[in-house]
Amino acid sequence: MYETILVPTDGSDPAGAALRHAASLARVHDATVHLLYVADTNRDSVTTVGGEVVDALESEGERVIEAAREQLDSTVDVVDAVETGDPVETILDYGDLIDADVIVMGTHGRRGIDRVLLGSTTERVVRLSPIPIVTVRGE
Repeated sequence: MYETILVPTDGSDPAGAALRHAASLARVHDATVHLLYVADTNRDSVTTVGGEVVDALESEGERVIEAAREQLDSTVDVVDAVETGDPVETILDYGDLIDADVIVMGTHGRRGIDRVLLGSTTERVVRLSPIPIVTVRGE
C-alpha cells in the first residue's frame, strides 16, 4: 500500500511521534521513509561565524535530520533532505517530487483560540495536499 512515506520533521516531540508511527508503517509495508527538514526562508537565519557565512537554519536542519535518523533502526530504508523555502509549499512540492504515497506529520493538538491565532503547518498541509496525510498527536 505504501512505498514512499514522507515525514517532515522539526525535531519537536510531535514530529518524533510522527516519525515513530511512520517507521512502523514502513516496516509493515517495506516502504522507504523520506525525512524532510524545511529551513523556513520566512525567517532570518544567515550569520557569520569565524569569517564564514553560515545559514543557522540549514545547520539546525542537518542536526535535526541526524537525530531523526538515529531514532530509526536498520530495518527502515531512509532518505533525507534539508530544503529551504516556505514550509507548507516545500513539503507539498517535495511530496510531489518523490511521489509520496502518504505524508506523516505531528500535531501539537492546540485547540480554540491558540489554534486560530498560531495556525499550524500541519493543518495547512492537510488542507492543501492532494497526497493522503496521517497526523499523529504529540505526546
